[in-house]
Amino acid sequence: MNAKTSAGAGNTWRDLPAAQQPEYPDPEALRAVIADLESYPPLVFAGECDQLRARMGAVARGEAFLLQGGDCAEAFDAVSADQIRNKLKTLLQMGAVLTYAASVPVVKVGRIAGQYSKPRSKPTETRDGVTLPTYRGDSVNGFDFTEAARIPDPERLKRMYHASASTLNLVRAFTTGGYADLRQVHAWNQDFVKSSPSGQRYEQLAREIDNALNFMHACGADPEEFKTVEFYSSHEALLLDYESALTRVDSRTGQLYDVSAHMVWIGERTRQLDHAHIEFASKIRNPIGIKLGPTTTAEEALQYIERLDPEREPGRLTFIVRMGADKIRDKLPELVEKVTASGATVAWVTDPMHGNTFEAASGHKTRRFDDVLDEVKGFFEVHKALGTHPGGIHVELTGDDVTECVGGGDEIFVDDLHQRYETACDPRLNRSQSLDLAFLVAEMYRDQ
Repeated sequence: MNAKTSAGAGNTWRDLPAAQQPEYPDPEALRAVIADLESYPPLVFAGECDQLRARMGAVARGEAFLLQGGDCAEAFDAVSADQIRNKLKTLLQMGAVLTYAASVPVVKVGRIAGQYSKPRSKPTETRDGVTLPTYRGDSVNGFDFTEAARIPDPERLKRMYHASASTLNLVRAFTTGGYADLRQVHAWNQDFVKSSPSGQRYEQLAREIDNALNFMHACGADPEEFKTVEFYSSHEALLLDYESALTRVDSRTGQLYDVSAHMVWIGERTRQLDHAHIEFASKIRNPIGIKLGPTTTAEEALQYIERLDPEREPGRLTFIVRMGADKIRDKLPELVEKVTASGATVAWVTDPMHGNTFEAASGHKTRRFDDVLDEVKGFFEVHKALGTHPGGIHVELTGDDVTECVGGGDEIFVDDLHQRYETACDPRLNRSQSLDLAFLVAEMYRDQ
């Protein structure tokens, strides 16, 4: 990796309108931070991004399934070893369920080590007659409702880099140092199995995996693949100053990679075809995702393919569909039909979280587990009817026992929301709900 981008190669977006960017009061301070970031080492390597693109190619061709999950918005004060391990453990458990129960290779990608920024529907927030800039994630400003906290501070971009680096360092240690060994399937569940219906169901599956591993071992087979796990990082490429400061020329190929994460995606609020985010994404070689909401037309989807995947390379482009449980069955079929007819091979993934948010009487933003599940069901039904591949799920989840979404096997009621409502932004599935979802998705996948 060369230390810096070639002059301006990754900065063609600067001439275009860019939605959802912070207004920093001191442009000179921002320039100094960007110059520092440009000198920092890569967080991921171009070869790893290529590897994920190959894995996503298998997803697009119908040979694998994507499990992408993690926090709505990461927080600087939530990068302890326990918090990172709990998130990873939940994803490893979901991956084990999907791999074993659905008999499909699972590509594991975290919303992790960079998901510190959030697009917002309004630039300001008013409480008790006081209006302040909205909270845009720890990478931009503070959560506290004070004037000082809400001023965008470019120094936070450096904190995001360091928090991402320490998170990735620990994730790499866990995934290659024995913790992710499949023989640990019981250990991932010890604190959880007695109290939770989904934990007990998982324990039964873990016993079956154990038996299968013991059988293979007795036959003289002990593949290295069981001892480590491939785990990739991803986040929304929202703050273009940060993303382009971490864009580098790959010394092997001369091509640009955003080395802040293996995969980045463009959100529903920043996917304007003639704006900066699409332009930025068109220049980098990472696997790219685009969130498609209910207003997306088939023509737009085809234009995204033209701009971001002109070579029609399976694994380059993932459409992450977030329609809402009430719209998915109406809106998705035309998109899938027309994209398939165009000859492009994209990965289709459902995000059943973002279209199903509502405000409870208590004022908490929440989601019903049944709505999340219904959107996933609709996604699978559409693909089954069209004979296409339901490529994966993209969920906001945590490894902690929070009370943010209502429902699930270990049911949370609206009156429970206040007990452990800890998200900085959107409500997440807790560990029990995440495992429930994995079992239900495995069943749907087997029925395809």
